[in-house]
Amino acid sequence: MSVRVRSTVAAVLVVAVSVVAGAVALVAFMKAELTDDVRQAARARAEQVAAVIEAGRGVPALTVSEPDEEFVQVLDARGDVVAGSPNVRNLPALADPRRGPESTLTTPLDEDRFLVVAVPADGPGGHRTVLVGRTVVAVAESTRIVTRLLFVGLPLLMLVVAGATWMAVGRALAPVAAIRSEVEAISAAELHRRVPLPPGHDEITGLAATMNRMLDRLERAQRAQRRFISDASHELRSPVASIRQHAEVALAHPDRLTDRTAGERLARTVLAEDLRIQRLVDDLLLLARADEDALRPRLRPVDLDDLVLDEARRLRGAAPGLRIGTAGVSAARRRADPQGLGRVVRNLGDNAARHARSEVAFDLAERPDGRVVLGVEDDGPGVPSADRERVFERFVRLDEARSRSTADGDDLGIGAGSGLGLAIVAELVAAHGGTATVTDGRLGGARFEVVLPPDPPA
Repeated sequence: MSVRVRSTVAAVLVVAVSVVAGAVALVAFMKAELTDDVRQAARARAEQVAAVIEAGRGVPALTVSEPDEEFVQVLDARGDVVAGSPNVRNLPALADPRRGPESTLTTPLDEDRFLVVAVPADGPGGHRTVLVGRTVVAVAESTRIVTRLLFVGLPLLMLVVAGATWMAVGRALAPVAAIRSEVEAISAAELHRRVPLPPGHDEITGLAATMNRMLDRLERAQRAQRRFISDASHELRSPVASIRQHAEVALAHPDRLTDRTAGERLARTVLAEDLRIQRLVDDLLLLARADEDALRPRLRPVDLDDLVLDEARRLRGAAPGLRIGTAGVSAARRRADPQGLGRVVRNLGDNAARHARSEVAFDLAERPDGRVVLGVEDDGPGVPSADRERVFERFVRLDEARSRSTADGDDLGIGAGSGLGLAIVAELVAAHGGTATVTDGRLGGARFEVVLPPDPPA
């Protein structure tokens, strides 16, 4: 059952129950009011006659203007009729006042029922009781007419409510149908399309805006995925092409392999390219795990200063032309994944060495609030402010002002970057609950800073 049908049925049921209850109450209230009017008129006439009797002037003339709708009788103490209106003059008492001051009964005057009111009157002639009866046919007829009108009007009202609800819900859901139609037409190749935004500021407009924001995220994710695949393919193409080239040369000129030096050179080249492929594949697998939220650091107590000093020693051996400073490294201990944080320190060190002119500096300190700050600086060209967020994205390389040549990188023993090192830093630091940022350093170049939160209480 559609929302439109359910809404219409619910509205009709609610209105029907409310209106029927109101109609029943209306009929009951109207009947009670009309009956009370008849009662008050009868009592007023009875009290008028009783006042004359109590004044000692005897029984007044008991006349009625409508013989079929009213009668008057005066009874003595024994209940015998001593006087009556012309239409009941020869009839016995039509009501027994001993049963109460009010009763409803049928009379010989008419088939309709009468409301009889008894009022006592004590005069010089003894105790008397005045009976005044008035027909309630007008009450019954009025009630019957109103009931019939309600029987006819209520179904018509329900039809009007159903039609109005059907149209209103249809108009309200029309944008939903348009949104659904557009969403069904959107495929992976058409993520640029957006659902129409209906006018106004209601919930459906909010839903459409939310869906458009979701499509924006999907489109960005798709573009990032395509760019990721394209960049990964481009990065893998170079070492694969190099290996193929050397293999083809070796096959075309097998006589050259007889030279031991040439064979060793070929082996070193192939091994270097293979290691490059392996590092790139490992990086891609790590980032894929990060995308799947599968990075789960294996925490244990780690001396962070040991990781930093080990990386400084490695860089001194890999890049003897650079000054590697560690004067700012102090002791710090955290529950962390030693392999993950080791990878962070290594990537930051390689990045700094790749772009430094002559100096790289490490610092490590624990702040009073319990956070640990790791800084890696170089004296290179730095990172422009506009690129400081983008530099942590995947396969991002800045312009030549921030990049050493491939040859320079090879001379330093650290190789050219693939554009994944800082992205891996950001993912591993985030997995430890920390943040990675880049600012201007004291050496004049870039300062990459990692902030790790305090250890959680045991």
